Amino acid sequence: MRPLGGAIVLAILATGRLAAASEAPQWRGELLYRATLLRAAPGRLPDLVAAVKGRTPWIFRHSQGDHWDLMLLGPLGSYSEHFKGTVAPVASEELVAWQEDLFVRGPDLAALPGFAEAGLLHIEMFHALAGKRAELLHQREMENAYLGATGQPQNAVFVRELGASWDAFTIGAYRSWRHYADAQDVPAGKDEAAARAAGFAGRSSIGPYLRTLIQDHHDTLAVPVR
Repeated sequence: MRPLGGAIVLAILATGRLAAASEAPQWRGELLYRATLLRAAPGRLPDLVAAVKGRTPWIFRHSQGDHWDLMLLGPLGSYSEHFKGTVAPVASEELVAWQEDLFVRGPDLAALPGFAEAGLLHIEMFHALAGKRAELLHQREMENAYLGATGQPQNAVFVRELGASWDAFTIGAYRSWRHYADAQDVPAGKDEAAARAAGFAGRSSIGPYLRTLIQDHHDTLAVPVR
């Protein structure tokens, strides 16, 4: 058998790299979503959950952290489709004490590993410092590279276009509370090497670097409503 020529070998390798890239999870994306945060009227949370259940593919119920009770995350075809005619309220006003809406671009959650079977979500919402939003989004990508290298679940990244004041938020999916705790138990040497490979000065610099880019951020642990 004649050996393959160099050009053919390079073409095969390039094809393999392109195929691998196309199969890799896309943690950022251009799908349009409406994200709605709701706080229930006093004593009406069970009624609010019942009212919104099934309204959108992704509903997350606060367990610990921020002051909202529910996040509804629904993909939209386009702005024109969404705003055509009258936009129906997500729930009757007697069930809702507070509401905030945000239109974002993000990935297809159904195509990402871990989301279909998730039992716990870690949601982080960010206000970037002036002029730092692009760097904040890059930091989120660096942190995903670090998480992937250490075997931890990576985060879906959503970027604001319209609506409430958040510049971005991320969602990480875990099977359970135990998975959330165990996933962060990474050997020190592997942890440090992964952080440096991702572009950080070291593992201990990840948090401090993030804080040079943001005014504040809110953390929430939530469970899916199915």
